[in-house]
Amino acid sequence: MFLQIAIGTGLMMLSLAVGGLGILAMEMGFSRSHLWLIREPHRPKLLLVMLGVSFVVLGIITAGVWIWALAFYSLGIFATLEASVYFSLVSFTTLGFGDVLLPRDWRLLSGMAAANGLLNFGLLTALLVEALRHVRLGQMNARKRQD
Repeated sequence: MFLQIAIGTGLMMLSLAVGGLGILAMEMGFSRSHLWLIREPHRPKLLLVMLGVSFVVLGIITAGVWIWALAFYSLGIFATLEASVYFSLVSFTTLGFGDVLLPRDWRLLSGMAAANGLLNFGLLTALLVEALRHVRLGQMNARKRQD
C-alpha cells in the first residue's frame, strides 16, 4: 500500500511539474507578445490565444497520460503499452469504463491517476480562462488609452 502511495505521489508530482513547465513556457510567450496582442484587431488575436492555450493544455494532458502509462508499463502492470496507455487515458480523464482494471496489488494507483487528471483539468481550465481574461483586459485598457 505504501509503495503504491509513494509511486502515485511521485507520478502526480511529475505530471504537475510538466504542467507547470508548460504553463511557464506559455507565460513567457505571452510576455514576449503582449504588445502585439493588445493592438487591433482584437478578435483574431483572442482566437489565436484560445487556440494556443488549448494546444498547450492538450499537450500537458497528453504528457500526463503518457507519464502514467509508461509507469504502468515499466512496473509490469500491463503486458502491452497500448493497454497501459488506454487505462491511463481512461483513468486520467476520470471516464472509468471499467473494462480494464489494475491488479489488486496496484489498484490504489487508479484512484491517484484519476485525482491527478481531475486536478490537471481543473487547473488547466482555469489557465485557459485566465489567459483569455488577461489578454482581453489588456486589449480593453489599450483601447481606453487611445480614446
